[in-house]
Amino acid sequence: MIGKFSMGIITLVLGAMLLCGTVSAADVTLPEHSADRLLIGTTTSLDATKLLDVLAEKFEAANNVDVQWVAVGTGQALEYGKNCDVDIVMVHDRVAEDKFIDEGFGVDRRVFGYNYFLLVGPENDPAKVFGLNGTEAFMAIEKAAGQDPSIVFVSRGDNSGTHSREKLLWKLGGYDYAEINTSPWYREAGAGMGQTLSMTNELQGYTLSDSASWGTYQSNLTLVPLVENDPAFLNVYAVMRVDDKVCPDVNTEMAKKWINFMISDEVQDLLSVYGVEKNGVPYFNPGRGNAAIMGVTNEETKDPVV
Repeated sequence: MIGKFSMGIITLVLGAMLLCGTVSAADVTLPEHSADRLLIGTTTSLDATKLLDVLAEKFEAANNVDVQWVAVGTGQALEYGKNCDVDIVMVHDRVAEDKFIDEGFGVDRRVFGYNYFLLVGPENDPAKVFGLNGTEAFMAIEKAAGQDPSIVFVSRGDNSGTHSREKLLWKLGGYDYAEINTSPWYREAGAGMGQTLSMTNELQGYTLSDSASWGTYQSNLTLVPLVENDPAFLNVYAVMRVDDKVCPDVNTEMAKKWINFMISDEVQDLLSVYGVEKNGVPYFNPGRGNAAIMGVTNEETKDPVV
């Protein structure tokens, strides 16, 4: 998904081609860098919840700049950064983020919020995962699927932050992901969270979702949350800019302003209430004051970029 009305036609064409398997998100041509434009590579949940629309409107009004974004999995968002296609990345996979920084592509990482993953599935729960923790639930799905061919697990399969966490959960259960990935009961959507949830719903299978995407799409699904509140389900969101030493054309000035905007009281206050009216809880918890919960330093949540 590409944000902003000016790129809407590209979005529609890309979406249709992705469904047909004729193009990948990597084939999207983004606008050129400009002093009056900020380009963001973002994880899909920030776009699906419309949070980025709200943030962009506020930032544009204050800075006289056009904010545009492409919403993909974290892995692809970081690839856009490596290719110098975007000024900013907003992602949720600490291991991949650290690698991005260590390889010299990312700087000024700040943590702005968090939510949780959850395992969703059919209400009749044929694998009997309800009441288990995350690792136990994945083990139960693997065991039950080997005995009941109607049980399936649907993966994002797109190197997103959610896909990375799923692979970690298989590993914690003692499995070789290469073997899991070739199992007949394991399906890959190769798509964003909305499409993955839709596919899971059609198959009446199980999948891992971030809570923000679940809150956005749940009203259209018959799936139910079955496993929540596992420490391994913590989902932390970060923003960083693409280093202008590697990509000299990036809009560093606006990138720094966006990072400071994301950790500002204005945005942190917004996160604490955004989504409450629809779901009773916010889509994202603010990073401010929650460094210990997220396992990061206070400086990562509040120190302005200069």
